[in-house]
Amino acid sequence: MNPNEEPQIVTSDNPVDKDGQPIHRRSNDGIKSVFSTVLLLLLAPLIALGLTMYVFQSYQVDGPSMQETLQHNDRLVVWKLPRTWANLTGNDYIPARGDIVILHEAGLESFGAADGGDKQLVKRVLGLPGDRIVIRDGVITVYNTTYPDGYRPDEELPYGKTAQLPPTVNDIEVTLGEDELYVVGDNRTNSLDSRIFGPVKADQVVGKLVLRLLPLNQIETF
Repeated sequence: MNPNEEPQIVTSDNPVDKDGQPIHRRSNDGIKSVFSTVLLLLLAPLIALGLTMYVFQSYQVDGPSMQETLQHNDRLVVWKLPRTWANLTGNDYIPARGDIVILHEAGLESFGAADGGDKQLVKRVLGLPGDRIVIRDGVITVYNTTYPDGYRPDEELPYGKTAQLPPTVNDIEVTLGEDELYVVGDNRTNSLDSRIFGPVKADQVVGKLVLRLLPLNQIETF
């Protein structure tokens, strides 16, 4: 080497000593890999639980109350994030009229529920806070400031056909509070819903149906 030349600096992922022999370092790669795997195994169930509790959840339809829209054993995906956000901001989650929702309802044994009094139900929202709901001659009519002369949601909501209520001994008329909803099943002749147990509170709603996942030949978004 010319003494006047500048020495070259060489870097390497595999360092060597002054004689050019490799320097052996004890690698921590194995320990890091094991730690990462254990951490992933611990976090994965927590992430899955968080998503199920606050973002989306899968449900299976049990019974005929939403036919012909939904069938027994259909697998559904329910979007829960809007309700989660409403809770975080201190507000009520109010679905849109016509949305299909999952909700909690307690005390159903007094209305003839054979398999327990506290259940999660799948129903369609027909009445919103402030609405006056009138059921007469098998027809639901909604009165509010937008529709002072009445609005019949069954004639416009996407059932595929006009739903008809079963005969009732007495006419039904109820005005919903600021946090109340009126929910019904699309199979009006075979549904335990607000016509029986009355309006539900907004905080009973778990989430909104967004996807029918199974059966595969009937995948559909809502």
